[in-house]
Amino acid sequence: MIKILIFAAMLLAGCTSSGTKVPVAVYDLGLPPPQSSSALSADTPDAPASAAGLLVGSVLVAEAASPLWLDNQGIHYRLGYHDTTRLYAYANSRWAAAPATFISRRIKGLIASRSGTGVIGSQDGVPADYVLRIDLEEFSQVFDAPDRSRVIVRLRTSLIDRRTRSMLFQQPFEGEQAASTADAPGAVHALAAVSDRLTGQVADWVARKLIDEQTRKKTDQ
Repeated sequence: MIKILIFAAMLLAGCTSSGTKVPVAVYDLGLPPPQSSSALSADTPDAPASAAGLLVGSVLVAEAASPLWLDNQGIHYRLGYHDTTRLYAYANSRWAAAPATFISRRIKGLIASRSGTGVIGSQDGVPADYVLRIDLEEFSQVFDAPDRSRVIVRLRTSLIDRRTRSMLFQQPFEGEQAASTADAPGAVHALAAVSDRLTGQVADWVARKLIDEQTRKKTDQ
C-alpha cells in the first residue's frame, strides 16, 4: 500500500531527485495521418466502406461532448492494480486542449477530405443534411502495474437526419493499446495512435451509413 501511494505521489508531483521544478510539457495528438484519395462515386450504393469514397450529402460535425472529468487539459490515468475508480492527472504534463476538441478536429478533417458537398461546422450557420454527434466517454491511461500501462479510448457516435430530427444510426467505438513507457509521454503517443485508428473507423462508418440511407430513400420512392 505504501509503495502504491509513493508511486502515485511521484506521478502527481512530477518532481526530480534534485528538487528542481519540472517545466510543464504540453501535448496534442500530433500531425494527422496523410489521407489517401479515392475516386469512388457517391452514386455507388454498394461500394465497400473501406473505399471511403465521397460522402452522400452534407454533414455537420458537432463539437464532441465529454463528461466533466474529461472536459479539461489533464492527462488522466488510473491505477488499475489499486483502485480503478480513482482518477489522477499528471502535474507537469497536459493537453493543449480538452481531448474532445482533438477528436472533433480529427473527425471533421477526415470527413471533409471525403465529402463531395463539404463538411459544415456548428459555427458556420449553413444548413446540413445530417448531423454527426460524438460523445467521448473514456480517454485515459491505466496502470496494470507500476511499470506497465495501456490506454483506452471509448466514444459513441450518432448520425441524425437534420430535416426530420430523427436518429438514423448510433455506434460505439473503442480502442486499447499498450503504452511504450509507463509515463505521460507513453500515454500521449498511445492515445494519439488509438485516436487516429478510431477516427478513421468513424469516418468509414459515416460514409457507409450515408450510402445505406441513400439506398433506403431510393427504395422508398
